[in-house]
Amino acid sequence: MEVQKVTEDIYILGIESSCDETAAAVIKNGREVLSNVISSQIDLHTLYGGVVPEIASRKHIEKINQVVEAALEEAGKSLEEIDGIAVTYGPGLVGALLVGVSFAKALAFALNKPLVGVHHIEGHISANFIEHKDLEPPFACLVVSGGHTHLVVVKDYGEYEILGCTRDDAAGEAFDKVARAIGLGYPGGPKIDKVSKEGNPDAIHFPRAKVENSRYDFSFSGLKSSVLNYINSCEMKGEAVNVPDVAASFQKAVVDVLVEHALIAVEEFGFHKFALAGGVASNSSLRKAFEEACKKRNIEFYCPSPVFCTDNAAMIGAAGYYEYIKGTRSGYDLNAVPNLKLGER
Repeated sequence: MEVQKVTEDIYILGIESSCDETAAAVIKNGREVLSNVISSQIDLHTLYGGVVPEIASRKHIEKINQVVEAALEEAGKSLEEIDGIAVTYGPGLVGALLVGVSFAKALAFALNKPLVGVHHIEGHISANFIEHKDLEPPFACLVVSGGHTHLVVVKDYGEYEILGCTRDDAAGEAFDKVARAIGLGYPGGPKIDKVSKEGNPDAIHFPRAKVENSRYDFSFSGLKSSVLNYINSCEMKGEAVNVPDVAASFQKAVVDVLVEHALIAVEEFGFHKFALAGGVASNSSLRKAFEEACKKRNIEFYCPSPVFCTDNAAMIGAAGYYEYIKGTRSGYDLNAVPNLKLGER
């Protein structure tokens, strides 16, 4: 990657609004978090059992100015001291993305500061750079979130090769749907993680799906259907559903597949570094399983703290820094791209 020579500290204001968190952060030199402010809408969307896009967009409009001001104040920086503005422009909910993109463009124009559009998945991957100062590309990374399950080779900063992805439901989406089915509600991931600690992960055998002719791709819709069928079967027989056992057994099935597919790739490509990223990366069972599997194989394992796994602006600022120093600039025609593919600009 060709980058400009950096001789002075660079401060990036990161802005994230792709789903239901309005976030802003100030990042120094791509790896040091000076502030990371997040306004979550979880309590609001819990009332509806999931994210309502129109409500999310309106809340972003209400909160974005306050969040950016709070991030600057916490960092002890003025807008004039910011070198560049990085913003998520996809993928995500189009209305939610538009709030962040429009705000960032207006700010960049008013201040005459460089604008850098950031891919949301690139942000999740870059979250690993924040706490792991020694981590440098190349390495393999599994991004697991509510909308994405990607197995990626990070060739260089901003340069990726996708080895595998989900063919249907993302892992996080499956967590949410199963949680709803067993009465845990939204958000599904944290609730299943918590209740699973009380259950037996070997109580029920749920399928581990494989995709024909693709060793790295994932499929979770069959697993989700298997859980629903099990619940329906219990109800028809008049049997009680043991929620902790169902949650633990489902979670183990997801974790087993994620670990197996990722480590096949790591070993076949000869990587000695593996990173985990995305909202589901905060799942305690998944983190533990990867930690143990990598330790057995003498592979360095990296994973951000849970606060940097879920949607935040620090990761966008980190990704934005590396795009900034290699000269990436977005015009004022930057738009929200809800289905943006990793590697596209």
